Amino acid sequence: MGESSRKKNKPVIGITIGDINGIGPEVIIKSLEDNRILKQFTPVIYGSGKVISYYRKALDKESFNYQQISSIDKVAHKKVNVLNVWDETIEINPGQANETGGKYAVLSLQKAVADLKEEKIDAIVTAPLAKDLVQSDDFKFPGHTEYLTQEAGESDSLMFLVHDALRVGVVTGHIPLKDVSENVTKKKIVTKLQKMIKSLQKDFGIKKPRVAVLGLNPHAGENGLLGDEEEKVIVPAIDEVKKGHNIVAGPFPADGFFGMRSYKQYDGVLAMYHDQGLIPFKTMAFEEGVNYTAGLPFVRTSPDHGTAFAIAGKGEADETSFRNALYLANDVIRQRKENHFESDDEK
Repeated sequence: MGESSRKKNKPVIGITIGDINGIGPEVIIKSLEDNRILKQFTPVIYGSGKVISYYRKALDKESFNYQQISSIDKVAHKKVNVLNVWDETIEINPGQANETGGKYAVLSLQKAVADLKEEKIDAIVTAPLAKDLVQSDDFKFPGHTEYLTQEAGESDSLMFLVHDALRVGVVTGHIPLKDVSENVTKKKIVTKLQKMIKSLQKDFGIKKPRVAVLGLNPHAGENGLLGDEEEKVIVPAIDEVKKGHNIVAGPFPADGFFGMRSYKQYDGVLAMYHDQGLIPFKTMAFEEGVNYTAGLPFVRTSPDHGTAFAIAGKGEADETSFRNALYLANDVIRQRKENHFESDDEK
């Protein structure tokens, strides 16, 4: 397909199928069954027409139409595309966590990322996979984010949870809680803050973003009484980023910050570790929030939920988060293009 072809058409968004035994195929079909979404962008599901056909029948979505293609170069605009990454018939067992689900989730992801890196698609939206089922000699990553960061040739990225004006990033992601403190370094906080600020400007169109930073310890350390990471690590990191004329405040005690709805005064919030940021975020926006990987040259979003094997194949999965992930990817693509043109004009 190539760059010139895409400029004439709407954005092309690649969708990885995730674990075929989880709720990924269901939320994909539910998100795309309304044809109005095709006015915004062209979706390409990386997986298998046989898998989509199975779930279309199981979910009684026979009116869901799609076109099968063998290569991204054959993409059909104004239609839902299913790119056959594999042709063999595989056993589908909704709700079962097994090696088959993990194997084909990785195949889907690898093919979509290959097309993404060649700029044949404009963004990638990833359906959930089970992190423990995808591990192999060829794939040794804690999750999508780490794999995509490496494939992008970046040393780091930012896990950024987004819902309307609530945007929460984390300094440390998928690591054990016992390892958090030693991984909260000044360098890492500075890097994450810079990526958050740049993303808010480039991807969300906020020219002068206001960012809040949370403390690591209870009460943000209580002046050293409950821990000294705030004084020795977090405050110096904030001060360094503020030298670049950025608006950064904190560190704030995490409980009071969310309890008092202080996040409403900021464009982004940087938490120190996974659960500190994700528990309040998912409490407020679980079925609607989106996970965005900021700081990469390409656009990647995903729903803020997992494979949900317990309800897979039952027609009970809520597709709102996945649909929002599609729309956010589309918004960021357009925002980046607008910013690119602005940059060209300024030269």
